[in-house]
Amino acid sequence: MAAGHIILARAADGSVTATSEDGRAEAVPDLAAYLREHPGVRWVWDDTTRWYPALLAQGVRVDRCHDLRLCHVILRNSVLTAGSALAAAPAGPWDEPLGAIGGGDGLFDLEEPVVLDVVAEFRLQRDAVAGTADPGRIARLLAAESAGALVAAELTFAGMPWRADVHDRVLTGILGPRPAPGERPACLAELADELRRILDAPDLNPDSQPALMKALTRAGLRVSSTARWELRRIDHPVIAPLLEYKKLARLLSANGWHWLDTWVSGGRFRPTYVPGGVVTGRWASDGGGALQLPKEVRSAAVADPGWKLVVADASQLEPRVLAGMSRDAELARAGQGDLYDGIVRSGAVSKRDDAKVAMLGAMYGATTGDSGRLMPRLARQFPRAIALVEHAARAGERGERVTTMLGRSSPVPGGAWQLAQSAALGEDAGEDEASRARGQARAWGRFTRNFVVQGSAAEWALCWMGGLRSRLQAIAGQRWLTDGPHLVFFLHDEVVVHSPAEDVEAVVAAVRESAADAGRLLFGETEVTFPLTVAVVDHYGEAK
Repeated sequence: MAAGHIILARAADGSVTATSEDGRAEAVPDLAAYLREHPGVRWVWDDTTRWYPALLAQGVRVDRCHDLRLCHVILRNSVLTAGSALAAAPAGPWDEPLGAIGGGDGLFDLEEPVVLDVVAEFRLQRDAVAGTADPGRIARLLAAESAGALVAAELTFAGMPWRADVHDRVLTGILGPRPAPGERPACLAELADELRRILDAPDLNPDSQPALMKALTRAGLRVSSTARWELRRIDHPVIAPLLEYKKLARLLSANGWHWLDTWVSGGRFRPTYVPGGVVTGRWASDGGGALQLPKEVRSAAVADPGWKLVVADASQLEPRVLAGMSRDAELARAGQGDLYDGIVRSGAVSKRDDAKVAMLGAMYGATTGDSGRLMPRLARQFPRAIALVEHAARAGERGERVTTMLGRSSPVPGGAWQLAQSAALGEDAGEDEASRARGQARAWGRFTRNFVVQGSAAEWALCWMGGLRSRLQAIAGQRWLTDGPHLVFFLHDEVVVHSPAEDVEAVVAAVRESAADAGRLLFGETEVTFPLTVAVVDHYGEAK
C-alpha cells in the first residue's frame, strides 16, 4: 500500500477493520480512539459521508482522507485513465450511488447486504493513477476531491450561524406575518386577488401553472410559459403583479418559515452539500438549498458575539482559469486587476460591458447578438484562450470527450444524440434529419466548451478550500473545530469563515494565500492572478 495510508472497512455486522500499508489487518473496536492514536495518516474509506459525521460528533477531526467512491467516479471516466483495469472493468457496486446500494448510514441495509472490497478498490485506483503519463496531475484532483468531502461534512457539522428571529423579521417585512397553515401570507394574498381581478378569473390559483396559463390565454396573452424572460416582453397590466407574485412565492417556498423550521436548529443553518454532485465537478446541495441562498435572507446569518464572518469571493474566476489553462499571456496580463477593464485596455473592445458579454459568450458558446459580433475581436486579441474553448466545442460536436485541467472528463453524449447523428448520415436522410443532428451537435459543443472551464474552476475552488481548511486548522491550534476559525459556507467561488474577532487578520491572510496556492497547484508559476474580494462583517448581508 502507499505509504501513510490506512484503509478502513466496515463489515456487514458493523465491525471495523484497518489495513496498514504493509497489508496487515487488525480489528478496530473503538474507531474514534484508533484515529486519535494515528495522527498524520491519510485514511482510505469507501465514502466520507458514512464515516466522518459520526467521528465529528465524537470530537475527532480528520486531516486527510481518500474517498474511494468519489475518486472511483473520476478514474472510471477520465480519458487519462481509460486504459486502466479500473476503467475497463464491468459496472459494479462502486459505480452505484450510495443510496442505490443501501440506505440509512451505510451500505448494509438490504436483505443481502453488499460489502465492498475497499482494499482491492484502493489497489485498482492506485494502479490507475500510476499508469497515466502524468500521475501527479490526476493525483492532485483525487486529493482535492477527497479534501472537499471532509470540508462538506465539516460545513454541515459546524453550520452557518443563523438568527431565526432575524429571518422571521425579514420574512414578515416582505411577505407579512406568518400565516396559518394552508394560507398565503398577506402580501401574496393581496397580489393573488389583484391577479384574479385583472384577469377576470375569480377562482384563479396563481400557484397552479395550468390554471395560470389558461387565465392568461383567456385574457388574450399569447404565452408559451410563465418564465420571467417571456413575461417581461409583454405589455399588459397583469405582468408587474404577476412577476412580483412569482418572486415572493419563490422566496416563501425556498426560504420561508418552513425552510426556517426545517434547516435551522441550535442557531445554525446546516445544509447538506454533495461534492462532485454536478458532472463538471461542481458541488450540489441535497437539502437546504445552500447553493441558492437569496440576498433577502442573508442578513439572518449573524456572527456570534465576539466573532466575525470573513466573506471572500474570487473575482471573475472562470475567465482567469481559462487564461491559466490556455497559457494566454495577453489574457493573463489583462487580468492584473479587473479583468474586464483589462480587456478594454487591451483594445479588444471599447466598453467593459462588451468585454463581459464577449468573454461569457466565448465560455458559454453564444454565437448570436452582441456575443457573436464581439467574438472575432476577442479571438484576435486572445488567440490561445479562444482557441482552447473552440477546440473543446469542436470535440463535443464530434461526440468526443474533453478534460479539465486536473483530469476530470466529460461524459459522452447519450443514445438519442448518437441516433440523431447516425440518422443524418443515412442514405435516405433529408434536411430535417441533418438540421436536427447539427442542432444537437452544436448544443453538445456548447456543453463541452464550458465543461473544461467550469470544471477546472471547480478544481481551483477545491484546492482553495482544501488549503484554507489546513491554514485555519493551524491558526486554531489545539482548539476544537468550532472553537477556532472554521469554514461555514461555500458557494462555487465564495467561502465564508466564522472566526473569533482576534483571529480575523490571520484568517484574511490565509484566505488570500490559499487562493494564490490554488492557482499554483493547477497552473504552476504563471502570470494569472486570482484576486479576492474579502469583507469582514457581522452578518452575511453586509458583504453584498
